[in-house]
Formats: sequence, structure tokens, C-alpha cells
Amino acid sequence: MTAAIVQSRDGITLLGGGTLYERDLDEALGIAPCLVAADGGAEAARRAGVTPQAVIGDLDSLSPETRAILPPGIVHQVDEQDDTDFGKCLRLTRAPFHVAIGFTGARMDHALAVLSDVARHPGPVLVLGEREVIFRLPPRLELDLAPGTRVSLFPMGPVSGSSTGLRWPIDRLGFAPAGRIGTSNEALGRVHLRVVGPMLALVPRDCLALALNALRVAG
Repeated sequence: MTAAIVQSRDGITLLGGGTLYERDLDEALGIAPCLVAADGGAEAARRAGVTPQAVIGDLDSLSPETRAILPPGIVHQVDEQDDTDFGKCLRLTRAPFHVAIGFTGARMDHALAVLSDVARHPGPVLVLGEREVIFRLPPRLELDLAPGTRVSLFPMGPVSGSSTGLRWPIDRLGFAPAGRIGTSNEALGRVHLRVVGPMLALVPRDCLALALNALRVAG
């Protein structure tokens, strides 16, 4: 296993160079207080007046001005091109969970690459968008949602599963990125999901804490 650059007993906030919504940083650090910037995320940290514990990436988006004011030893250049800067951060940090901000709302290809990394990563990773939180479903998950809460499911490969508590159950359905997907489903209340395969869930942004707690219970 590759040695970790940053380890935390609490969650790690990963900061990217995409759109940073007004409440993102405070909300993320309140849950995951250790901050790590993915390359150009260091620029966002500088603008916000915070210093990350590490900057990880190929550094093609890190300006000389920002690099000059960063403390010695926190910038880690990783030149491999087989994964994204976000993927490098996931691979080179250790924590019970990650919260990712600044990775949506700008370039769509970057956002799609991030979601691909989330689908591959074995631990809980919650990506905050402007209106939703996105995460990979573990094999079993229980979400205590209010009736009417939007629950979208998006397969990142072939997926099968079952559910209770959804307006449109997913039992005996086959999902695939270029086939059946599960956008705009709706909770009737407490939702139980079982899936086999890489499935992303999207729930409203105000469900962040609920989703995180459910993922940690699921282990």
C-alpha cells in the first residue's frame, strides 16, 4: 500500500479548483476538519484565507504566487497521469471518510472523472454540489429520509439491487450507464437499499449529515 501523505482520525475535506459555493468550506470543515487541496484547490484555499495541510497533484494549476506563500513541506508533486488529482488525493490520504468540495460546477469532464474516482474508492466519499450530495452506495444502506425526498440513482457499471421505501422500487431491474438509470426517484420515508455493482446516489444537499451517518453505520 502506498504511504499516506496525510492521515486523520476524523474526516478529510478535499478541495478542488472548481466552483466553490458560498457555504461549502464552512460546512465541509465542520464535518471533516482536515483540509487537503487537490492542485488548483490551493488557489481556492488562498482566496478563502485558509491553509491546507497538504497540496497534492501534478501542480499544473498551482500558481507560483500561491506556492510561494505555502508553508514548507506541504506541497507534494505527483506526476503520474494514470489518475486525476482528486484520485491522487484519495490514494495518498487516509481517513474514515472524505468530503469533496470544489469539484463540480466548472468543467464537466473533470466532474465526470471525479465521480468515476468516487465509484472506485472503497471508503465513503461525499461530493458536495450546489444542490445535492453524491456518494457511492455500499452493498446495504439505510437512509431515514423524509417522505418526498428526491433520491436519484446513477449506475457507474452494471448494477442490480432491491429497495424498500422508494416510490419506484428497483427490485429485479438491471441498471447500466448506457441503459436503465434511476434519476428522480422519491422516498416514501425510511429507505433500505441493497445493490450489487457501482451505484451512485444523489440526495438533496441538506441530507449531508444524514447520508454521512448512514454510510459510517454501513461500514
